[in-house]
Amino acid sequence: MQTHFVDDAPEAIGPYCHAMQSGNWIFCSGQTPLDPDAMQLVGEDIGEQTERVLMNLETVLNGLGLSLHDVVKTTVFLKDMADFQGMNAVYARMFGGHRPARTTIAVKQNPLDALVEIECIAELRE
Repeated sequence: MQTHFVDDAPEAIGPYCHAMQSGNWIFCSGQTPLDPDAMQLVGEDIGEQTERVLMNLETVLNGLGLSLHDVVKTTVFLKDMADFQGMNAVYARMFGGHRPARTTIAVKQNPLDALVEIECIAELRE
């Protein structure tokens, strides 16, 4: 296994890495809508926060030579399931025609009280 930290991604707010690699599989830690420079939450609504979260995940993936199109599975953690449609619209736009498997669940609270957190599993292609 190999541990990955990506310089341009928001710093981890706990004792974890941005991603772990096992063989050709990349397991990305959950990302929240943190601005990587200010380390502050950005976005007032679910659309803005989802976009920042996916940009952060893309930064982690790009740091490993991957993109959102290499994602096999995501898990979305919503603070409020009423935000599903708003999250889904941004998610669909950012993933384009690529449709990885996905689980979406409502949680009582995300880190830093974010409206959304998303983790993913990607595959390195040779």
